[in-house]
Formats: sequence, structure tokens, C-alpha cells
Amino acid sequence: MTFSIQFAEEITENQPRIKVIGVGGSGGNAINTMINFGLEGVEFIVVNTDVQALSANAAPLKLSIGNSVTRGLGAGADPEKGRKAALEDANRLKELISGADMVFVTAGMGGGTGTGAAPVIAQIAREEGALTVGVVTRPFAFEGRQRLRRADVGLAMLGENVDTLITIPNEKLLGIADEDLSFIDAFRKADEVLYQAVKGISDLVTQTGLVNVDFADVRAVMAGMGRALMGTGCAKGQGRARLAAEMAISSPLLDDISVAGATGVLINFVGGPDMKLKEVNEAASMVREQASEDANIIFGSTIDETLGDMVKVTVIATGFDLHDRIPVSQEAPVSVSPPMSRQVPRGAISPSTASHVQPTSR
Repeated sequence: MTFSIQFAEEITENQPRIKVIGVGGSGGNAINTMINFGLEGVEFIVVNTDVQALSANAAPLKLSIGNSVTRGLGAGADPEKGRKAALEDANRLKELISGADMVFVTAGMGGGTGTGAAPVIAQIAREEGALTVGVVTRPFAFEGRQRLRRADVGLAMLGENVDTLITIPNEKLLGIADEDLSFIDAFRKADEVLYQAVKGISDLVTQTGLVNVDFADVRAVMAGMGRALMGTGCAKGQGRARLAAEMAISSPLLDDISVAGATGVLINFVGGPDMKLKEVNEAASMVREQASEDANIIFGSTIDETLGDMVKVTVIATGFDLHDRIPVSQEAPVSVSPPMSRQVPRGAISPSTASHVQPTSR
């Protein structure tokens, strides 16, 4: 009889490599929030045309793009400049992305760098073979119609270049926030929701819990799925897991769209050490009953001792528009085209030692 011993180092190497790329000012702020909240099991990268914002970011890897286009001063709310900046540095972006099994591209739609560069970065990630998930925000109404229009064009472009696109409608956050929420806190709330979306997915494959999910399961639910929606909920006391799940699938963040239209559903339960497999299973069964009969439903659960008797649930519903999906060729050159055009070359990757930082301009 022979035994095969797998050491911790080997186990770590066999885990999926997940990279989270924050693009532009809002994307950088989201990365700072994820780092400050202690998100583990992923690699953080920030990409920006604004060198000053990059220098203040907490991410260990930073890439300044489009120096010949913007001179390091930002894209000035011009998505075309953001697109050209990413195309100028496509080779360096490819180097950063290379080797990733999964890439999250996070940004705020409506500005210049995030709106224009995120689709190019997403296309590079897919061409590198990574499961690519866009996690972005749509502006608050008070940010103006012009920014909203730019955001919608950017969302259309990004949707063409990711496997799954999760859009957080910032305006919907007002429905679940305190009435006295300040201007700055409104944006911080948006960053926290982006963090929850990335954590809710990444924890499924990086954390050990009551119910474990492997990367192949996540890929099956998210690869080539198009538009996706996210809901969150938390509860304590009797029936907490089911109540939190009910809150998640009826969340205002789902933008009034039912999970019944989804062909894939990811559910992540996070609770304290006293969370029971039975209550998780009952709550997951409730979501299964709400979803389409043919939906592929995957759920997992992880332990967070800081939650006490609280249970948090994140639901990601995917595959609402599968018939519109066109797979990206693994051999296609980078050239993201209209609704705004696209193309790629150079920048600078540098380490950082910062920890807590304040949000930069969006």
C-alpha cells in the first residue's frame, strides 16, 4: 500500500489564482476597501491614468497606463482616452493578468479611465483564459445625465468582454441606506457592496467551510453567462439563514428582477462557529424553489468567528441573457470596438506598502 502526502505548499499551489483589478478612481477605491476589510485569497492590482491616485493606493501592484495619452494626469472623464490608455499598455496588462484562473475587473462606470479601460482589460483577461467577472457600479442619479449616459455605453462594451457582468445600481443603495447618509458615505457604501460581491464569489473557492465549492463549479455557473445580479442579506435569531436568504433574493440591488429568470445561481452563506449545515441547506432549498427549474444552483458556506450569531448571505444570479452571448476567441487580438472603439502598449508596475487610505476622486 502506498500513501500520497500533499504538503500545505502544494495545496496552496493547486488553489485557483484569483486577481482583482481595480480600474480608475472608483476601481482603486474599491480595492482599498477590499484590502482594509481583509479580503483574502486574491491578488490585488490597480490600474489608472492618474499617477497621483495610484501613489496613494494600498494595492501591492500598480500600473500606470497611457502616459503618452494622459501624461499621468487622468482621463478627464473621457472614456476614449481611457480606452486608448489601456491599449497603449496592453502588453504590460497581459503580463499582470497572465497565470490567473479568475479575474475580477472592478470599476465605476461613467468616468474616463474605468469606463474606457475596463472593457480592454476584461478582453485581455478572457483571451488569457481567465474566468472574467466584471463587478462595477452605475452612477447615482445626482451625478448627472451625462455621466449616466457614459456609464450605459461603458456597460454595453464591458458586457461584451466579460463572462459575467455584475452591475451595482448605486441609486438602489439609497433604498437600503440610512436617510441621513452623507455624500462621502454614499460612495463608501458602493465600495462596500463591490467588496461583498467579490468576497461572496471568491470565498466560495478559497475558504474552507461547512460546504465547499470548487473552481469548476463556479466556472460552470459564471462562464459566458452575461448579465448577472447580486443580492445580500443578514439576520440573527431563529430561522436566520432562511431569513437572510429571503432578504438577499428580494434585495433592492436585484433591480426588481427575480432570480426565477436566472439559469445559474451562486449562494454563499457566512456565519459564526454555531452555523449549522441543516439551516444552510434549508435556506438554499428555499432559493432553489424560487429559481428556474433548470437553473444550475451552487451554494457554499464559510465560517467567520467575528459574526457571532449573525448569518450573512450573498446571492449571485447569472445567465439572464445567454442567447445574446458571443464567446471571445482565445486567439483574437485585442481590439475592443464600438459602441466606442478600441487597441494596446506600456506603463509601470510598482509595489506599495500603504495600508489604510482615503478614497480618491472618482
